[in-house]
Amino acid sequence: MKRIENGDRLMRISGQPCRVVRWSLAAVWLLLAAGPSPRARADVTLPALFGPHMVLQRDQKDRVWGWAEPGEEVTVQINGQSKETKAGPDGAWNVMLDPMPAGGPHTMTVRGKNTVQLDDVLIGEVWICSGQSNMQWSVAQSKDADLEILAAKYPRIRLISVPNVGTQEPQKTFRGQWRACLPETVRGFSAVGYFFGRELHQILEVPIGLINDAWGGSACEAWIRRDLLAADSKYAPLLRHWEEIEKNYPQAKAEYPAKRAAWREAAARARAEGKRPPQQPQNPDDLMTGNFRPGNIYNGVLKPTIGYGIRGVIWYQGESNAGRAYQYRDLFPLMIQSWREEWGQGDFPFYWVQLADFLAETPEPKESAWAELREAQTMTLSRLPHTGQAVIIDIGEGKDIHPKDKQGVARRLARWALAHDYGIKVAHQSPTYKAMTRQGNKVVVTFEHVGRGLNTFDVAEPIGFAIAGNDRKFVRAKARIAGKDSVEVWSDQVAEPAAVRYAWADNPVCNLYSGEGLPATPFRTDDWPGVTIHNEH
Repeated sequence: MKRIENGDRLMRISGQPCRVVRWSLAAVWLLLAAGPSPRARADVTLPALFGPHMVLQRDQKDRVWGWAEPGEEVTVQINGQSKETKAGPDGAWNVMLDPMPAGGPHTMTVRGKNTVQLDDVLIGEVWICSGQSNMQWSVAQSKDADLEILAAKYPRIRLISVPNVGTQEPQKTFRGQWRACLPETVRGFSAVGYFFGRELHQILEVPIGLINDAWGGSACEAWIRRDLLAADSKYAPLLRHWEEIEKNYPQAKAEYPAKRAAWREAAARARAEGKRPPQQPQNPDDLMTGNFRPGNIYNGVLKPTIGYGIRGVIWYQGESNAGRAYQYRDLFPLMIQSWREEWGQGDFPFYWVQLADFLAETPEPKESAWAELREAQTMTLSRLPHTGQAVIIDIGEGKDIHPKDKQGVARRLARWALAHDYGIKVAHQSPTYKAMTRQGNKVVVTFEHVGRGLNTFDVAEPIGFAIAGNDRKFVRAKARIAGKDSVEVWSDQVAEPAAVRYAWADNPVCNLYSGEGLPATPFRTDDWPGVTIHNEH
């Protein structure tokens, strides 16, 4: 419970829903998100991230910040340490706590002219759970949801979610609170985030803090500071596209009511005639506050969390950028690097989920934007340190962009964290393409990260390979495992092979794994221009 004391006045904030008289929820939210008002700064206040039941990152210096009256002396105390500072001319203050080992509960006390006491604070491992709808997808919507919810009795796992707010104005805080993980609190939380945190909690036996800031359908550029995009000419077409939308917004907003009224009439006529109603016109406000506008999510969702002590980030996004997969080769690394620079914690771990299999299976090899996006994700491994990719080409559902098996996704992410951040020897990286050697009308493809050796699922022969000559016409290939780390590929239709592809499709049929059961990473040996190479916005 958060307690705010001022003289003989005591106010308790339990976090329970309350009735707001005369104020709309939207109005209250705008006041909270904008940060403390000048009058409120007479009292010490903290952003929503600092509250009862929170988890602070163990074994590192952690920043605590907030607001007070300009020049006001502020003291932060927890677990035997005390830090003092003064609020600056703008009322902002911050301190750095000394590293603390895992444990708790502790009480954090923040004193200025008033006192704020935060109870039940734990020290452990903190992870950001970010991306789009597959990260946002809740426990209640996932596989075996009924059993998972009943079993979610982990009070030392703590959860907090950041609301979806799209804006060009950097926000200082948000409306949310930390909660202990229990059946009644876990239902709406990120399933991948929770299952990932549960794996860590059970294995490491330390408190876990999970910050869910995912936004369904979001584009990568919305998570990036706009000035960073403007500084690189390769994103000029993307920004020009949005500048045109912004320029036309006032007129579009004025015209929208008439368009909406006309649509309602047309839809009513269509339904009366048994026809399909026309598509509803888009509200211009949705574009301006939505999850595609560059910088919108960075300012409205990410900014209030930047600087909070974390171990790292898990990320599941890419679907919305699949049509611009070549651009994603640079956009995605830019996003990761910009987060790291602004957080000020060095190259913290950043692990993402490669796109799952989705849409219809195709009888013959063809080009695929989703395959190109997966390739862009894989390329990021060599672009930035301390990154990892969970391959889930075997977990998707062709008819559903939201596969229900979030447990399998989370376990593959957890393997990366356990192996790279916690010193536990566990298989974590999928087999990846290393090299190809042509031998007559056959090609031998070698892999790295094969563990105990390459293996296949269901049938003995590897499935999912395609091969082409210099004419660039791919056909389905035959294949056999030729060694611990190699596969021989050929087709009677290709006498002089020039390139090989594996699992190169929206929804490939493929079955190659490491000995530890991790699926081989989709790849191609060629660099021939793909279908998204010229797409810029």
